Amino acid sequence: MKSYNVAVIGGDGTGPEVTREALKVCEAAARKFEFKLNWHPYDFGGERYLKTGEVLPDSAVEELRKFKAIFLGAVGHPQVKPGILEKGILLRLRFELEQYINLRPVKLYRAVDCPLKDKGPEHVDFVVIRENNEGLYTGAGGFLFKGTPHEVALQESVNTRRGVERCLKYAFDLARKRREGKPWKGLQPEHLKAGKTAQLTLSGKTNVLTYAFDLWWRAFQELAPNYPTVKTDYAHVDATCMWFVKNPEWFDVIVTDNMFGDIITDLAAIIQGGLGIAAGGNINPEGASMFEPMGGSAPKYTGQNVINPLAAINAGGMLLDFLGETKAGAAVENAVIEVVNTRIKSLAAGKMGYGTREVGDLVAAAI
Repeated sequence: MKSYNVAVIGGDGTGPEVTREALKVCEAAARKFEFKLNWHPYDFGGERYLKTGEVLPDSAVEELRKFKAIFLGAVGHPQVKPGILEKGILLRLRFELEQYINLRPVKLYRAVDCPLKDKGPEHVDFVVIRENNEGLYTGAGGFLFKGTPHEVALQESVNTRRGVERCLKYAFDLARKRREGKPWKGLQPEHLKAGKTAQLTLSGKTNVLTYAFDLWWRAFQELAPNYPTVKTDYAHVDATCMWFVKNPEWFDVIVTDNMFGDIITDLAAIIQGGLGIAAGGNINPEGASMFEPMGGSAPKYTGQNVINPLAAINAGGMLLDFLGETKAGAAVENAVIEVVNTRIKSLAAGKMGYGTREVGDLVAAAI
């Protein structure tokens, strides 16, 4: 029997609650498809920081590097200044483990959850690839005359040829294989749209960000001839937001930089039903990758058994697929689709018709 070691960081607020349900569902899939999951829990988060002053020790980063997959519930604590945990845990792991791809499948499971008029599951089914290690998130910049009337704040977007090109190559490869219906680690078969023309859209701001996106555009154009079956397209990021709302069916795979990707994936989450269903992966194709629900720690719901665990469960399905258990990953998403369409009243916290634990039970039983 195959066996996999997976690191687990439940994190803050409702993070541990949704994590428990995700692991419960993953265990059900493991039993069905006959493999074993060995969970290795870590207590990094707000409570540990408040007790010890420690966010993420260097030794922990090296230990986590040895895992192929990490599951993260959420980070963010109301008693900890914003940025300390997010930068110290989430961003640090993304950067130091070179998780240079943020993989965000965007799929609507039922029309009632979409705020867009006359749009259904057939219209909302695309993938966003966000560069995850560069851009404005590198922390390059600083202050001059801080705290004075003459204060200057600088934040620089760092884009390297290596970083841009490897992100684009990943996106081209995914677009091609998605349309061929071939397995893609972290992306379940339900997100592979076989038989249709592959399209990769670069989303940027070439008319204003004339240095950073000149590099993106040139690399995009230079790689395109290597993928003759992939149709290429470009849209300014503001237009991308507009078309997400008006015509989401126009998109197949979208690739963009770190900041723009952070913004448009939240908009994408809303049109697929909200953060309660949206999951993503921080991918290092050759190393440790981390999977998480897109919603935050939602501390106001902590301990009430009302938070929606489906995003975390979907993240668990992506994790299983990334480990190579493609059938198990597909079973998780199919079970979520079944439960959403037959049992769940709403995807909003407290309005599902079931509690957090009960929703996890329903999905595990559906597997």
